[in-house]
Amino acid sequence: MTEPAPRTAPEPLDPATVTARANEVLDRVGQAVVGKREPLTMVLAAILAGGHVLLEDLPGLGKTLAARSFAQTLGLTFARAQFTPDLLPADLTGAFVYDQRRGDFEFRRGPLFTGLLLADEINRTPPKTQSALLEAMQERQVTVEGQTFALPEPFHVLATANPIEYEGTYPLPEAQLDRFLVRVSFGYPSEEEEAEVLARRAARRREEQHLEPVTDAAGLRAMQAAVETVPIEPDIAAYCVALAAATRSHRSVQVGASPRGSLGLMLCGRALAVLRGRDYIVPEDVKAVAHPVLDHRISIRPELWMSEVAGATVVDAVLQEVPVPSARQVDPARAPGS
Repeated sequence: MTEPAPRTAPEPLDPATVTARANEVLDRVGQAVVGKREPLTMVLAAILAGGHVLLEDLPGLGKTLAARSFAQTLGLTFARAQFTPDLLPADLTGAFVYDQRRGDFEFRRGPLFTGLLLADEINRTPPKTQSALLEAMQERQVTVEGQTFALPEPFHVLATANPIEYEGTYPLPEAQLDRFLVRVSFGYPSEEEEAEVLARRAARRREEQHLEPVTDAAGLRAMQAAVETVPIEPDIAAYCVALAAATRSHRSVQVGASPRGSLGLMLCGRALAVLRGRDYIVPEDVKAVAHPVLDHRISIRPELWMSEVAGATVVDAVLQEVPVPSARQVDPARAPGS
């Protein structure tokens, strides 16, 4: 098996620069996806934390547009894989093909070899193909016929799923849901926002939209490296652990959040802190990411499936029950841009 070459760590930017660039990214994506600043912020926080995103929502609410817009503004190569019942694992990873001119096999890369992959309607393909994403999402590499190929850096998956259509679909197993750092929904726009969508389309006079990049792949890696420098106070870390652990003991839960849940709270929380202009994390950051990070990691007891109890209900309960640590005093000298 071929071992992938070790990856070099980029030089981190200062948090103030990351905050400015990230908000410029959100401003430009907001030109395409109207009125969804909060969920778009959560998607970007997950990307800055190095994670993958599951966009679960009804058709026509901007999931594909958001993925393409983030790829453009972050300067990442973009590939879209339409997941269908006949999609094979090799259609994602690539395969060895015999080259008659050279008389040898060569590896032809699949759509996984990109900066940002849109896995469109991921729940429409069988589990065998869904599982082809697991190694890529976790290890940032793929193995084909005993050879391992490293994926580009950075590599992120934005997957879409329709939450209400079940015919001809294959629900994602818990093991794969756990690989997504956050699950985000956009929801319907307000009437004013929908009118703005129409006005912008009329003014544009064409269907496609192109957004100018704010950074590139190397710049995004430097932004991610800056997020990694954000310290985590022991009481904040303990709060993340307590929230995840509380989901496991809740009376309505069959399987609670794994340690990936508490880790996700920390990673996404400190990315959100930088987006909010701070180089430190406070309990409010953790609480803000609790639903996107934890809801999809919770399995409700079977006898409650027909009730209104859901992962979000459990997270609401644990947020009320788990004591919140006292936020440390803000030191103005440490605030970005001071």
